[in-house]
Amino acid sequence: MPFVRITMMPRDEQVKKALAKDIADAVMKHCKVTPEHTWIVFEEPPKSSWSFGGKMASES
Repeated sequence: MPFVRITMMPRDEQVKKALAKDIADAVMKHCKVTPEHTWIVFEEPPKSSWSFGGKMASES
């Protein structure tokens, strides 16, 4: 059973829905599994928890 974990800055529900469909389609095609056996979880830590190039994302 494939389990895909996506960590990203918060996105709206439409973006996550489209992304989940595209990823699930690819996983089902290549791993030969059914939708019920394809799990995807979105982790969305707040912007204040991210840093890029030594600067906090919340500062940009």
